[in-house]
Amino acid sequence: MEFTRRRLLSTLPAAGLLAVLPARTGFAAGSAAAADPALLLANTRAVFAGTAETNARPEAAAKVAALHATARANLAAMADTGTATTELFTGVPLGTSDVNLATSYRMLYEIALATRAPGGGLHGDTAAQRRAVDGLVWLHERYYGDQARGYYGNWHNWEIAISTHVGKTFALLADVPGAVPAGLLTTYVASMDAYLRNGKEGDVDLDSRFHTGANLADITTNRILQGALLSAAQEPGGEARIAKALEDQLTVFATIDPYDIRHGNTDGYYADGSFIQHHSVAYTGSYGKGLLTRVVQTLKILDGTGFANTGALVPVVQRWVRDGFAPLIFEGWMMEIVKGRAVVRTTSGYTDVAAVVEAVVDLADYATGAEAAALKSYVKHIRATSRAALDPAGFVSPVSVVRYADIVGDDAVPPADLNPAARSVAYNAMDKHVHRRPGFAFALARSSDRISKYEYMSGENLMPWFQGDGAYYLYLSGQDQTRAYGVDYYTVVSPYGLAGATAPVERRGTVPELYDGKLWYDNPGHPLNFTSSSESQNTYVYFPRGTNRHSGGAVLGAYGTSAMVQSDDVAYAERERLPDDFVVYRNATATKSWFMLDDEIVVLAAGVGDPAGRTVTTTVDARTADPSADVAVTGARGDGRAWEGPGTAQLSWLRYADAAEGTAVGYVFLDAPRVRVGLEDVTRSRRVVRTGNPDTAVTRTVFSATVDHEPRHGLARLAYALVPHASAAQLDAYRRGGPLTVTANSPRLQAVRHSGLRLTAANAFTPGRHDTEELSIDGPASVLVRTGDDGRVEMAVADPTMDRDTVTVVLRGRPLRKAAGDDGVRVSRVAGGTKLVVDTHHAYGRSLTVSLEK
Repeated sequence: MEFTRRRLLSTLPAAGLLAVLPARTGFAAGSAAAADPALLLANTRAVFAGTAETNARPEAAAKVAALHATARANLAAMADTGTATTELFTGVPLGTSDVNLATSYRMLYEIALATRAPGGGLHGDTAAQRRAVDGLVWLHERYYGDQARGYYGNWHNWEIAISTHVGKTFALLADVPGAVPAGLLTTYVASMDAYLRNGKEGDVDLDSRFHTGANLADITTNRILQGALLSAAQEPGGEARIAKALEDQLTVFATIDPYDIRHGNTDGYYADGSFIQHHSVAYTGSYGKGLLTRVVQTLKILDGTGFANTGALVPVVQRWVRDGFAPLIFEGWMMEIVKGRAVVRTTSGYTDVAAVVEAVVDLADYATGAEAAALKSYVKHIRATSRAALDPAGFVSPVSVVRYADIVGDDAVPPADLNPAARSVAYNAMDKHVHRRPGFAFALARSSDRISKYEYMSGENLMPWFQGDGAYYLYLSGQDQTRAYGVDYYTVVSPYGLAGATAPVERRGTVPELYDGKLWYDNPGHPLNFTSSSESQNTYVYFPRGTNRHSGGAVLGAYGTSAMVQSDDVAYAERERLPDDFVVYRNATATKSWFMLDDEIVVLAAGVGDPAGRTVTTTVDARTADPSADVAVTGARGDGRAWEGPGTAQLSWLRYADAAEGTAVGYVFLDAPRVRVGLEDVTRSRRVVRTGNPDTAVTRTVFSATVDHEPRHGLARLAYALVPHASAAQLDAYRRGGPLTVTANSPRLQAVRHSGLRLTAANAFTPGRHDTEELSIDGPASVLVRTGDDGRVEMAVADPTMDRDTVTVVLRGRPLRKAAGDDGVRVSRVAGGTKLVVDTHHAYGRSLTVSLEK
């Protein structure tokens, strides 16, 4: 099997990655001396079971003990394969449950793992190994080996999960004499090949919508192990399998170019740090985390084997960590905007970050110099700032546990964030924005015809409808984020009243409520073929996209602007082609901007309403607190008189303060009708948001600030600012003439000026000329302008539609010349100002910047 180097050159993000592959015409030909499959399997055992040296360390004791305790419990629950009928493990019935079949394979792997993990009583236990292998034989003979009867339920179990458990089980036992019966390995490899959907003779199909991103990394890692096992057993085709799997896996390291899509695949990392899975879901915090884990594990199992030069891949993964993950982790908490349906799992938030930390710990061992030092410092930073203690016993590898202990115990490693103290990151490829300052972080979720409004699937995230319609999350430093967000936020806060959401007043049904308790819409006889894993299910039920093109923003230094035109989802837009019993919902309308500064996040909304005549609400914020907390809601009316909530009033400003948490948020109403302020104790079960959650009742005090838009008043507009940690005196200063001025707020143009920062920010939405006092903008665009103390003017321009070849902006005032900036910005002097023609062709929302001077 030969590597196609021309193909790699076309798919990988940098020519340097070609150095990953051995420089020979064929991988299998003449490579046996250099490539060592036995070492690859030994590395795999070390990754998952640890070594005698690592497992003897006291820091690894809890991890090793947990491995052996799990295996003992599995052995106690395991039936004799000579008498077992429909259950190999008590309480895990098989029959037609693909989940339980995958679980049974996992339990066998856990038994084998303990027998190879030094430091526990099961280490080297041949009887336990024999029982694990007997279980493999039993499952294959009765369930897995019959491909005609198999493949029920979720494709992932058949193509990925079971293969993962089986491959690692064989890898653990491959060097144990007599442990694996002759022919069992090749029998299993043939079955694993047969289950690969659309594959050519069991190979990976890069054109399959299932074999992308994190899924592709899982499949190819499994096939690397299979190849090593075949080679070690002196079976044919092993090294060719490794070669092809490596070639395929290297495609996940490629930066996705939206203008040059390969194999129809849009899943993976983008130039701006975005990560997408399922073709349109922003998913860094779930599938992206899984991809990071898998590729770092691949670096570890390939280390020193001669199959690949993994050092060339390290800078790529470092970039994922720095630009893809670090902005999304706030004081040890993974932000909600990139978690898809996983936002409503009880193991979320702080727990998610443990997998990232383990990957960073291992990555630091492969990096060198300043990069390695920065990664180690980041590990210490997360440990120092997280409100939840990170438990390394939850790491996959005992080796990683020891590496983590070495970093934490090294006084020469100072804690340091990979983020600068002030950072604004426009993830326009996935319609998200993160804005960080000392003391807080702001995370915004948008959607478009490119990116899904939300993800629902398998009974998870049952009420997701407005999570991508401008919902946002304001994280405050020092706060336990499980008390502010996570599963309990979605449990007690109304799905129609998420912070930042504009929604029509109506009750929507969950998928199980709408379709007789089923977790999907089932209609295989319809021309659109609605089955549990069909394309139509994805498009209209699981993760529907919006129908708007305008969703983007610009970044200038540490300042940002973001914009979106709220839209119906694709199901409502295409309702005429859907079945009669398929339920669709119409959305409200709104044109929105978010301007992210130092002390404020300014939010403008215009054209707010509903063509169907329903009342519409915009939620300024929704926060939760312990019922026992001393929460105070105070404010001032427009005439300056003091006000205390809850209640409804025409307010100049409002302040929420939680004395127990030591947190406060201010709300300055720059242009708003009456504000309805709520403060109530809410009790609900966590099952209202996820069928798999335990029926645990949660009681939280819910604060909400909402503006009601009545249809009789026509289309409305709204302007307000969020001010984290604000005191009452600070908020009152805005009422008496603060630095913020709204200079435009319509469906055509939205703009603000901050006099203290000498900054103007604008979002134009429609074709034609748009004018403010300082700017004239031609067509849709996002623009930031700031004047420095030295008189130099900095500008950033972006195309929020992703469609424009150029954007033209005129900066009024004295003519200026270009001092520095992107090559794509052409500057000329015109009457009354300076003209900029910005080349946004194929920029995919990226900001182009320029410095201007006299």
